[in-house]
Amino acid sequence: MEGRSGSRKTAKHMDKSSNVLSKEDPEGNLPSILVNHYQFCGYDLEITRYLNERMGVSAFVWNSGLTLCQFFQQERINFSGMKVLELGSGTGIVGILAALLGGEVTLTDQIQALKQIEYNVSVNVPDSCRHLPKIRALSWGFDQVHFPSDYDIILGSDIVYYPSDFPLLLQTLRHLSNQRTTIYIATELGGCCAAHKFHEEIIPQYFNSRIIYRNQRADINLYKLTLKVPKTGEELSMEKETRKKLLSRQPK
Repeated sequence: MEGRSGSRKTAKHMDKSSNVLSKEDPEGNLPSILVNHYQFCGYDLEITRYLNERMGVSAFVWNSGLTLCQFFQQERINFSGMKVLELGSGTGIVGILAALLGGEVTLTDQIQALKQIEYNVSVNVPDSCRHLPKIRALSWGFDQVHFPSDYDIILGSDIVYYPSDFPLLLQTLRHLSNQRTTIYIATELGGCCAAHKFHEEIIPQYFNSRIIYRNQRADINLYKLTLKVPKTGEELSMEKETRKKLLSRQPK
C-alpha cells in the first residue's frame, strides 16, 4: 500500500529526533526530517527519514521494500519463532514489520543509517513486543563473519543495484544462510541488465531461486532463495562418468 505524501515532522517528535541525531552530529547540523505513514498487516507505520548527503539512498522508502511488506500482508506471514535478519535496512520499514509480526529480528545497514533505524524502531515497536529488534552495522563482504549462520529468514529489498557489490553481497548471503534458511529479495528491475544477471546467472550457482511475487506496475520481482545442497562425492563421480559417456558418443 502506498504511503501518504511526506510531511514535516511535528514539534512533539522533533525533540526526540534531535536527541538521537545530536549524538551522531555534535555540532547540531541536523538534516531535513520527513515523515511518511504506511499501513500493512493492520499496523500504522510511521517512518521518519533523515535527508542529508551522508544518508544517501538509505533515506528513501523504496518501492521494493513496500512490495515486500505487501507480500507479508497478502500471504498473512507470521514470523513467530523465527530468527530474521534484514540486509540494507535503510529506514527499517521491512524489518520493523517483521518484528511486529513476531520475528526475532536483526536490522543491519551501513553505520551512518543506524540512528535512523533506531529512531524508527523506537517509534513503531512497543516495549511490550516479545522480541525487541536488534540493530547492527554490517558491511557486506567484511562484517558478516561476526554474524551467525543460523537465521531462519533473510530479507532484502533493493539490495541488488551496484554490480561492484555483487561479490560482496554473495559472500554475505552464503555466510549467513544454512540449508534451512529462506531468503526473500525484492528487486526493482527497470531494465537493469546487472540486476537480471545477478538473479539469473550469479545466484543460481549457489542458491535455488524462483520468483514468488511480482509487482507488475513497478517492475519488481520478489525472489525466494534457498541454499543449494552441496553435492556428495558419489554424485560428483556420477556426473563425471555421465560427461565421459556423452563425450565418447560424440562423432570424431
